[in-house]
Formats: sequence, C-alpha cells, structure tokens
Amino acid sequence: MLTTERKTDAFAALGAILANINNKTRIDNISDSTLREKVMNLVQLINTIQQQNGWFTPDSVSKALLSLGESLKREKLEKWVSGYQNSFEKFNAPKTVAVIMAGNVPAVGFHDFLSVLISGHRILAKLSSDDDKLMPAIAAILTTLEPEFEDRITFTSEFLKDFDAVIATGSNNSSRYFEYYFGKYPNIIRKNRNGVALLSGLETREELNGLADDIFLYYGMGCRNVARLFIPVNYDFNPLLEVLASRTEVVDNNKYFNNYEYNKAIFLVNSINHFDTENILLTENEQYASPVSVLHYSYYQTPETLKNEIMVNNHQIQCVVTNLNFPANKVTFGQTQSPELWDYADGIDTLQFLLSIP
Repeated sequence: MLTTERKTDAFAALGAILANINNKTRIDNISDSTLREKVMNLVQLINTIQQQNGWFTPDSVSKALLSLGESLKREKLEKWVSGYQNSFEKFNAPKTVAVIMAGNVPAVGFHDFLSVLISGHRILAKLSSDDDKLMPAIAAILTTLEPEFEDRITFTSEFLKDFDAVIATGSNNSSRYFEYYFGKYPNIIRKNRNGVALLSGLETREELNGLADDIFLYYGMGCRNVARLFIPVNYDFNPLLEVLASRTEVVDNNKYFNNYEYNKAIFLVNSINHFDTENILLTENEQYASPVSVLHYSYYQTPETLKNEIMVNNHQIQCVVTNLNFPANKVTFGQTQSPELWDYADGIDTLQFLLSIP
C-alpha cells in the first residue's frame, strides 16, 4: 500500500535530487543506473529546452528546479501533510483528477502534480505546449524512486475525458472556457493574478535587490512576479532605478529584448511618461498586470488607504512583497518565486480540496 509516509519519502528523495541538479559529481555518483539515466535526461533538458521555448533559459530552468528541491525537504513535506491528518483519515477511494497546466514558468504545474499524488488520487495532466517535457522528465524520476506511482500518472495532449475533478490554470479568457466545460465537476479554476510590492521608501539596498529578483526572475512571466509597485508620494526612484539597471542579463534574451523594444516604441510614439533603465520600463498605471518588460507603479497617500486598496483588489493579487506591517501573509523581498508548500495559488487550499472530493 502506498501510504502517506511512503509518498512523502519519494517526494523528499525527488527533492534531494532536484536540489543537486547542477551538481555533476552527485549525479554521477547515483548508484542506481536507471535513476541516474532519468536524472541525466532532466539535466539534458535544462540545456536544450530553450530551443523549444525561448523563455526557458538554462538559468531559469535550473532556478525553478532548485526552488522545487528546496520546497521538498522532508521536514517541509511532513509539516505540510501533518495539517491534514483528519482529512487523510477520512479519505475515500482514489479519483482521477484532471490538471490543466500552464506553461509560463518552468514546471509551474508541479505543485498541483504533488498535491494530487500526495492526496492519494490519480493525475491526468494536460501539458501546455510551452512546457511539455519538464514534468514528464520529473515524473520519470519520481516513478523510478517509487514505482507504485507509475499507474497513477498520465500525461496527455488529447481532449480530456474520464476524470472526476479538475484543476485548471490559465488566463481570465481561458477561465471562462474552463468554467463552461468543467463547471459540473468539483474544480479549482485559476485566473490571472500578479504580485505587487508595497514600498515605504526606506528599503535597504539588499531589499531592493530582492525586489529586482521578484520582478525579473522568469522574465516577469510568473503569477508571483511583481508587476505593480505601490509607492509613497515623493518617492525617490533613484535607488530602485540603479538596482534595476544593473540587471542587464535580461536583455540578452532576444524574446525579452524584443518586448522591451516594442513597448519602448509604444511609449515614445504615444508620449507616455516613463522611466527607462534600458532593460525595463516603469510607468504610472493602475493595472495590476503589466506587459513583459514593463513595471507599473502608482502612488498611495497613507498606509490606511493602501491597506484598503489591497483588500478591495485581493482577487487580482497573488502575493504582496513589503516590509510594512501588513498584510498578514506578506512575502519577504526576493522570495516571491520560492513559495512554501502551503503557499497556495489564489489562496485556495488545493490539498484540502483534493481530500474533500466526494
């Protein structure tokens, strides 16, 4: 029987491999030849997948896998599942859960993959054409570590059928399609959200460097990337602009640079006021979502008005980065792309949902 303890053991072992995915010596010393081969396949993907998806640079893919490895430490897995002991005890028969995965960030569907399997269900994963190789490669390592997962994992590019519940991640437009087709099933349907940063103007250089990570990592394409700043009136932009300008590596990516050049041309033609650090454009705009290579900002009068703004628009916000004393679930600068297992997308408890499927 595949107990919660055995599942935890398997994912902890997977985490140890992902945490050392750049350590050639550790990989070469894997004694199981089949496992070593599966890991080498993933290493090869890190270096070649950019040919399929220009956003997935070796550095971006490595960072995503290392972050997963960090989140899968045994103590974190045990802490996570321990909060659902009663639900695990009441768990009935395994169901098939269809998971429609996005492709904006490398292996972005992993948490849903983990949640479905740790809950005891089977996963039927529909992969994005932008990222259809990383998850199968990771799954191949997992099933080598724990063969009983083999018949619980199915990847497909076909029309979904024969499932009992759905988790779908997409845009505001695709969510309407998802709701139409999957509304009759138990479901979690995720829409567009973005990260925001609430600045006091007193941020240290270290905090601003962390903020730059939150903005630039994965070229700003993740739902946890900071796309909008809230700044106090009379905010001094110079320290922030200096830090942002130092991240010159982003424009080495042709896809990012093309977006930057395009948006810069739009701003100039339409006489839109903006700051230009030659790698990102900052403009005053109250939209929570910003185009690639553009960062929105808006001013706030007092912390109280800011608190109300965040509360009213919570449905558009994935995470809040700040050193202010609110909100309660704020994220430290530089940590938006390193969520813990219990930091659920859209604030919806995925594991509780899965354990409650009738």
